[in-house]
Amino acid sequence: MATYVAPVPQIAAHKVDRESRGWTSWITTTDHKKIGIMYLVTTFVFFILGGTEALLMRLQLGAPENTLINPQTYNELFTMHGTTMIFLFVVPVWAGFANYFLPLMIGARDMAFPRMNALSYWLLLAGGIVFYASIFWTPPSAGWVSYPPLSSIAFSPSGGQDAWIYLIHLTGLSSILGAVNFYATIANMRARGMSWGRLPLFVWTVLVYSILIIFAMPVIAGAVTLLLTDRHFGTHFYDPTQGGSQMLWQNMFWFFGHPEVYIMILPGFGMVSEILPVFAKKPVFGYKAIATSSVTIAFLAFLVWAHHMFTAPIPLVVLAFVMMSSYLIAVPTGVKIFNWIGTLWSGSIEYSTALLFCVGFIAIFLIGGISGVFLAVFPVDWQLNESYFVVAHIHFVLMGGAVFTVFAAVYYWFPKMTGRLMSETLGKLSFWLMFWGFLFTFLIQHVIGLDGMPRRVYEYPNVGNLALYNLISTIGAFILALGILVTIINAARSVKVGAIAGPDPWKANTLEWFTTSPPAVNNFDEIPVIRSVEPMKDFRREIERRTGQRIEQVPVPAGSGEAAASSL
Repeated sequence: MATYVAPVPQIAAHKVDRESRGWTSWITTTDHKKIGIMYLVTTFVFFILGGTEALLMRLQLGAPENTLINPQTYNELFTMHGTTMIFLFVVPVWAGFANYFLPLMIGARDMAFPRMNALSYWLLLAGGIVFYASIFWTPPSAGWVSYPPLSSIAFSPSGGQDAWIYLIHLTGLSSILGAVNFYATIANMRARGMSWGRLPLFVWTVLVYSILIIFAMPVIAGAVTLLLTDRHFGTHFYDPTQGGSQMLWQNMFWFFGHPEVYIMILPGFGMVSEILPVFAKKPVFGYKAIATSSVTIAFLAFLVWAHHMFTAPIPLVVLAFVMMSSYLIAVPTGVKIFNWIGTLWSGSIEYSTALLFCVGFIAIFLIGGISGVFLAVFPVDWQLNESYFVVAHIHFVLMGGAVFTVFAAVYYWFPKMTGRLMSETLGKLSFWLMFWGFLFTFLIQHVIGLDGMPRRVYEYPNVGNLALYNLISTIGAFILALGILVTIINAARSVKVGAIAGPDPWKANTLEWFTTSPPAVNNFDEIPVIRSVEPMKDFRREIERRTGQRIEQVPVPAGSGEAAASSL
């Protein structure tokens, strides 16, 4: 009988030189795994900074007519928080996971362009340093969307706004280089037998993420370049008194901004699609539907940017088109949710921390999606657009859609990166603190908005129940922060004392679990032939067929995948 899994004929087994060690090896590395780790550490540092800024704002809003923070400082915190979370955490954190795991998942030994990969990380770090260096003079205060004229030289004369512009350029270039690299790697470096119909769903979403970045990022780069020339070179692109238009900024920013929403959450969708089948002990329900819906979302994302501009002077016929398009984009997202529920249905569910974060994400994102349908009705949006209802909606979509899936990815992939398991007890404590803290913080903000509290304000009058509602939201924010702190402690502790994970602690489905934990420098000594979308299951079945014994893990000897591949 023919061998079921064999090495790719044209790829010979080889041994690499001993891995270089020491801090200089991190600075000079082109190893996709080290670059991925640097991405993840850097983005989580910015996540902590952005979260601290959020807690300071919630302290200010915890009581009516509070004087803890002055208006200028509050505007600076607001700008720094939003910019940090979007441009320095959510978008690049997925680049970190993709850097580490995409080559492993498709059977490649590195990214297509290793040096470009390293450059993309250093550009991200440079952007963050330039942005946060502005605290030594005057930080930007025009909001993370930086609408003119607030971002003009007349209203924001300090260098802080220029630092914001440079951040967009540097992180945007970082994202574009990373996206080109991801696309080239997926298109050209897949293992033998890994057709497009056998790609892991996380890889599918990274592919779509990359395409969205390639098309959307140049638009925001152009927008901020025009803003820079308005500020310093005498142009008037956004000055209506000189023949310019503030609507030009809004259209360019949101043409980028709405695809950016899916840049932030699509890899999380892919992560959920990988985790649920593993802990439900059954194949993913509707693989083709999930992959197709990701591509459909990418197409529709470029049609509905104007639903962020419903209060702008736009003809009613355009508003009606955008409203219907916004309804339409809910369909592929709904397809994913139904498929995730179908995956869990009748499964032999193992309630791991990673699974809990995925289920929590589904619940929270569903609420955010429903409130988004409300806001897609433009007469409703006219009433709610400037209220805290929108603040609640964006956090349900972005924090529920991105942060919870990021934490699911941390608990799922931590054993592969470190060789050790995180504490499930601390992990579940972290999840419940984050879940309930999130709901206390943001669910009540829908009511705050419906009661008439405007967003982007640093204080509010003591009327109605606003004081009570905001106090609840502030308490919830600190519960949420405590849950995040528990995971940070869990990760730091587990690196040293966590239980040894082995190569495949979850009995997972995808190819990254075929190699050692952590993987060898060259990832694989022999790359197996892929026969289905669940190659690890195929390997286990073949070993069980040959030995007649049920196995828990595919045997992978320390430091090499060669013997495992040849044994199959």
